[in-house]
Amino acid sequence: MRKFVVAAFSLLFCSPVLWAKDTPQEAPQTARQALIEMFFSKEPGTFLKHLPAATRATLEKSGALATLQQYSLLAGQLQTQGGKSFQTFETGSVMLAFEDPKTSQKVEVVVENDALQGEQDDIELSFHTYKENQAQRTPFMPRVVFSMKMESGLWTLNEIAVTITLPLADPDLLKVISDGMKARTVGATPQMQLQTQAQTPMRTPGSDASILTAVRMILGAEATYSATYPAVGYTCTLSDLDGFGAAQASEHQAMLINSGLASGRYHGYTFSLSQCTAAGFRLTAAPTGESYGRRAFCADQSGAIRASADGSAATCVSSGTPVP
Repeated sequence: MRKFVVAAFSLLFCSPVLWAKDTPQEAPQTARQALIEMFFSKEPGTFLKHLPAATRATLEKSGALATLQQYSLLAGQLQTQGGKSFQTFETGSVMLAFEDPKTSQKVEVVVENDALQGEQDDIELSFHTYKENQAQRTPFMPRVVFSMKMESGLWTLNEIAVTITLPLADPDLLKVISDGMKARTVGATPQMQLQTQAQTPMRTPGSDASILTAVRMILGAEATYSATYPAVGYTCTLSDLDGFGAAQASEHQAMLINSGLASGRYHGYTFSLSQCTAAGFRLTAAPTGESYGRRAFCADQSGAIRASADGSAATCVSSGTPVP
């Protein structure tokens, strides 16, 4: 009998299988979480932690490892100075946001694509700036792709690709070039030319494709919002879908779309929500200002998008044609 008790005791306290059932398993870190930790964690050594082993070995041999170890300390200091104005988000369309209360300027790093395939995840990011909730347009549209790769059970940064789109027919870009040439013609100094370029307003309306993308983003955000907050249903307040502000998502700041789109004025269009209930809603996007003469778009909870050639939201709702 004594031998039986000892054997049972050993099995109970030494078997990892039995203990595994009662021990909650921590969710594995995502590539996006690893990227945020690498660049913005306050913990020392996190930057080097997510570098490939071969890279770390080379840095150690070259003597540069000690210098790079200071990066995490610098990142922590920057976050401390930024306070609540500097935030990172592990889910949602916005990954990082920073706002300067003194100037009312805001910068958002938006996840355009997150392509996870097995042990590789390519995260494509774009950068957006706002002044008093109005998007600041620029003909230069940089994008960065961080290729994360699993190595020994840890996500590491394997490759960085940077692309800059330069639309040669962009009216703002052509105006900047034209103003610069005129300034040189009258003998302006390089300093004066730079000042002229900096003061040139960037108000280029978005293409139909960019407006349709924005409409689809709101449709997806509304579906997620309704599922997350069933007691509220669909919201008629775009700012409820905003992707920046609170430390934690809530029904008044669900962190689903970027702040420029949440303002309701985006790429020369006005976006409006109406007739919101637990069962449905209506979304319209009508051209304003320099976008007059363009098509208006409308949609509802079904996800179907329609358009009206006269630019009227009312016409779109009543007799708009389907958008393929």
